[in-house]
Amino acid sequence: MPYKDPEKSRAYQREYRRMRRAGKSTTPGQTLIPMPFKMKTAQDILVIISEQVQAVRNAPKEEAGTLEKARCIGYLCGIGLKAVEVADLEGRLNALEQILKGRRSTA
Repeated sequence: MPYKDPEKSRAYQREYRRMRRAGKSTTPGQTLIPMPFKMKTAQDILVIISEQVQAVRNAPKEEAGTLEKARCIGYLCGIGLKAVEVADLEGRLNALEQILKGRRSTA
């Protein structure tokens, strides 16, 4: 991760190497997601996106400036919008499947 400030770059590299020695495979600054969590529906994705938007909004100004936060939140909202569309289609598809199952059982 390139940094303009050499001190920030050294701090990042120091933390990254420390985490590798400890056996953790994530890079510094990543949000850890519990292993048993599995995304099966669009609603699960929306929950994660809302958590991450809150994490970005609550991040201190030293970590990310206003412009960086705005870009990140905009990107997450774009993904969230797609997930909402998929959730809507998923619900409509389930409703159609129920109607078709009802027709088959009566026929």
